[in-house]
Amino acid sequence: MPISFAPRLDQVETSAIRELFKLLGKPGIISFAGGFPDSAMFDVEGIREASARALAEEPGAALQYGATEGYDPLREQLAGFMAGKGVPGVAPQHLIVTTGSQQALDLVGKTLIGQGDKVIVEGPTFLATIQCFRLYGADLVSAPIDAHGVQTDRLEQLIAEHRPKLVYLIPTFGNPSGAMLSLERRRRVLELAVKYQTVIVEDDPYGDLYFGEAPPPSLLALSSQVPGSREQLVHCGSLSKVLSPGLRVGWMIAPPELLAKATMCKQFSDAHTSTFAQATAAHYLKAGRMPATLARVRGVYAERARAMGDALRRDLGDALAFTQPGGGLFIWARLTGAGGRVADGNAFARQAIEQGVAFVPGAPFFCAEPDPATLRLSFATANVDKIREGVGRLARALAHPAP
Repeated sequence: MPISFAPRLDQVETSAIRELFKLLGKPGIISFAGGFPDSAMFDVEGIREASARALAEEPGAALQYGATEGYDPLREQLAGFMAGKGVPGVAPQHLIVTTGSQQALDLVGKTLIGQGDKVIVEGPTFLATIQCFRLYGADLVSAPIDAHGVQTDRLEQLIAEHRPKLVYLIPTFGNPSGAMLSLERRRRVLELAVKYQTVIVEDDPYGDLYFGEAPPPSLLALSSQVPGSREQLVHCGSLSKVLSPGLRVGWMIAPPELLAKATMCKQFSDAHTSTFAQATAAHYLKAGRMPATLARVRGVYAERARAMGDALRRDLGDALAFTQPGGGLFIWARLTGAGGRVADGNAFARQAIEQGVAFVPGAPFFCAEPDPATLRLSFATANVDKIREGVGRLARALAHPAP
């Protein structure tokens, strides 16, 4: 007798990105497909010292079960980390530690979303969020974005029309868009949260990865300027892109009643985030190594982003339109079809694989009305020479379509 699965699984499907990775075993392939940081950027020495300190100074606590809310020394360090990012008044009890920021998004889904609830997300947005929210029964609504983030006039129209349970945004160097929400629009988002009493979920895993001038303050940092907005705001942070994804350390800052419900649901999921990982992260932050690590990572990624942008403009010309990102890990681009060349991201991805280079077509990043001409390129894990060679292969794929 076949297994009868839960009906909610009918709402989701396997990640198109994960499926693409199955094609990447071809020898010599250059991948612009991944959404992860370069492992060469990890501060292995600093993490080794931090983990050694955790075992030397508090082995019982680091290796034992812990509080669901998180390991107190880490919560204290994260509160200080947020204060350094312009968020005043965050106390340890105002946040819970999650197993990566993706668990924070899952907890948002568990605590807020019921079957058929309207949820507004950016178009395009983080693929895992689309899948997660749909798993909990959300009816997703797409809000258009441009190079300056979500279009707030259109966002207000959608909020007024749909009265959503929440609005999910990646304001700073979004995945996949690379867009940065302008300061004016950030304030407007907070004003809309108050006007319509709508929860805003701010996902901020990339905000520290800026290449030049620092981005505008986070929505959480700006909430002190818009009375009443803090009570409608959920902020999700992560150490995955700046320290190590393998530690799986993220956090959620939210109104007390939501934080309590999220903590209860986390008890059911994993009891607590790894105490050893939390103790390691706490000692790393306490050691004061993060500023130097961030400076190094920003410099490397900035160089790679420039190299990719320059190569794309030189080798693909008017066949590809994009905005040069000011931070993050991605270039979001659109095939123009100029000169009769390919204008479909899926078709171009297949041609690219034949030439030994991979990227992610953009259509899966839309919850509705996907743009098939779009694609996401990551510059994070390839050095400058590989980026130039990979873009050259993209140009050959464009010139020589696969049969």
